Amino acid sequence: MKEAVLDRRYEGGTLLTEGDLAEAVGVSRTPVREALLRLEVEGLLKLYPKKGALVLAVSAQEISDVVETRLLVEKFAVAKAVPAPAGLIERLAELLADMREQTEAGDLAALSVSDRAFHAEIVRSAGNQILSRLYDQLRDRQLRMGVALMHAHPDRVAKNITEHTEILDALRAGDEAAATEAVHRHVSWVRNLAQGDVR
Repeated sequence: MKEAVLDRRYEGGTLLTEGDLAEAVGVSRTPVREALLRLEVEGLLKLYPKKGALVLAVSAQEISDVVETRLLVEKFAVAKAVPAPAGLIERLAELLADMREQTEAGDLAALSVSDRAFHAEIVRSAGNQILSRLYDQLRDRQLRMGVALMHAHPDRVAKNITEHTEILDALRAGDEAAATEAVHRHVSWVRNLAQGDVR
C-alpha cells in the first residue's frame, strides 16, 4: 500500500477503503487497518472513521521543507566527501548508468529510487550516522515528490542526468566548491518548480 502511494498508483485525493484494500491484497481487514494507521503517522494518509483513508497530496510547504533540509545535509556531506574515495566514485557512476537506462525505459519510479540512492551514497560517505538517519527519514517524501515532479515535468529528466553527472565530475576532480554548487543547483530545482519558477 505504501509503495502504491509513493509511486502514485494512488494519487493525492484518492479515498481508500479497508474493504477494497483487503480484497486487493488478499488479507483480512485487521492488517490493512494497522497499515493505514502507520501510513497516517508517516503523513501519507488521513483517516476518516467509517469512510476510509484519504491519500494526502504533496503540498508546496512540504516540498519547501524537504528541499531546505536536503540542502543543509547534502551540501555539508558533499563538501566532506572531497577528496572522494574510489569506492564512492565507482558506486555513483553505477547509479548514474542505472539512471540513464531507466530514463531510456521510461521507468520514472525506478529512476526516482536510483536518484535518491545517488544522494544517499554521498550523505553516507560523510560518516555521520545521525545525518544519515535524518536523510533516510526524508526517503519516502523524496521518492513521492520525485515521481510526481518527473511526471509533471518530463523535460526535467534529462536535466537531472546532466546535473548528477556534474556532481560526479566535481567529486572526481576533487573540487569541493564545484561539488557544493552542483548539489545546491540540483536540489534547488524542486523548490523552484513548487513555487512555479521552472528552470
